[in-house]
Amino acid sequence: MKILIVEDDLSSRKFLYKVMSEYGGCDVTVDGMEGLDAFMIALDDGEPYDLICLDIMMPKVDGVKVLKTIREIERQRNIEGDSKVKIIMTTALNDAEIVKSSFDSGCEVYAAKPIDIKKLENVMEKLNFTKGKK
Repeated sequence: MKILIVEDDLSSRKFLYKVMSEYGGCDVTVDGMEGLDAFMIALDDGEPYDLICLDIMMPKVDGVKVLKTIREIERQRNIEGDSKVKIIMTTALNDAEIVKSSFDSGCEVYAAKPIDIKKLENVMEKLNFTKGKK
């Protein structure tokens, strides 16, 4: 399984990397532009990501805009259903409008920080991702 972590906060990035590397190979970017670049490179190389952990509050391009852009690229390339990348939005914000906007834009899960490991493991199970599938 191929995972992209898009997170500007160092401690959150390290935490997500530690937890997610149990599920597969992880690439890490530190802002929305780098995240979009990594997504496009993987797609163009024919090795798309299975999962993206996407922070909402980031410099350059925020996570909601990244999410919308990813879904638009997938639409343009006729990537549908289970072929679409699964996206977990992460944030320290507790804003109902942003949560609604994230789901409306196509995220599968919204995780509030600090992220609870047990809840995250349950989410991964619901998304049919299991530990050790590299």
